[in-house]
Amino acid sequence: MPDLELDAYLRVNRASLGEWLAAIREISGCDDMECRLHQGGGSVGALSALGSDGGNVVCVYASQGMDIMGCRSADPVLLLPRAGTPEISLQNGPWKPLASLLLAHPSDRFGLRLSGNSQVVILRPAAGKLGRLAREGGARDLAVCENLITCYLHRSSFFRDHAHARDMTNELFGQLAKVVGNESRLPCQCPELDRRLLRAIEKVRQEPDWDFDLQALASHSGVSERNLYYLMKRETGMTPYRFYQRNRLMRVRHRLVDCQCEVPHISWYAADEGFSHLGRFAALYREHFGELPSETVQWRRNLQHRETAQVEDLALD
Repeated sequence: MPDLELDAYLRVNRASLGEWLAAIREISGCDDMECRLHQGGGSVGALSALGSDGGNVVCVYASQGMDIMGCRSADPVLLLPRAGTPEISLQNGPWKPLASLLLAHPSDRFGLRLSGNSQVVILRPAAGKLGRLAREGGARDLAVCENLITCYLHRSSFFRDHAHARDMTNELFGQLAKVVGNESRLPCQCPELDRRLLRAIEKVRQEPDWDFDLQALASHSGVSERNLYYLMKRETGMTPYRFYQRNRLMRVRHRLVDCQCEVPHISWYAADEGFSHLGRFAALYREHFGELPSETVQWRRNLQHRETAQVEDLALD
């Protein structure tokens, strides 16, 4: 699993070209989008996506070099590079480095060239949301927007649940819409987390077999249990146990997304992460991700069936 932005909303991972293309077409709404690998085949990358009333945020990860063409939208789109050396082509023009936040207009019909291990975040606002930014925005406005998006991505690791994730996404698109002409605006400052808190976060994330123990976690972090509780609550908005529980749920989600079998053993995956009551697990899963575990599985299964149908159609032709 790559270090993917919005990894709580992973949709496909280690996908084949056909499956990956079907996924990005559905997520982006661009049915005529095409993708060409620079060489070879096999797994091509991962996608995560989070939708809200204000717009959608999509993270595209390429595990190998590829060109994505035919990207269109009825409204302006923001593209932010997060890893690798991505390039962009506007109106079928030459490839140029995508080094910072770029606003693509509907007429641009942009293309992306991604090297291996590249990552680009694409923000598609609701209709008319970024009209003023598209018409009047300058370099300084885009710099402010990039800062706002970066802070949003930083906070996304600590979304408390799906409702909170949607609220924060709506807030982001609302802030982006107000950037132009807001002379009193101040850059968003992403706070650096306390190093003791970082130790606790890394332990929870990097030790999947560890069972929650607040005393042991506090000792590992070098603070008292009480101080760790309030430190995490203040800086992330989550309690230590809530953060631990969410990371367990995310591990189940990643396994469900990766599952290639016809009948995925949801209960097995849940039990492996300490969820013994399947009904309670399903309710927690929906609270955190906005869908049931079975819906996560079905979404990817539909992509696989669509890819199979496309191959069969080509064979008949």
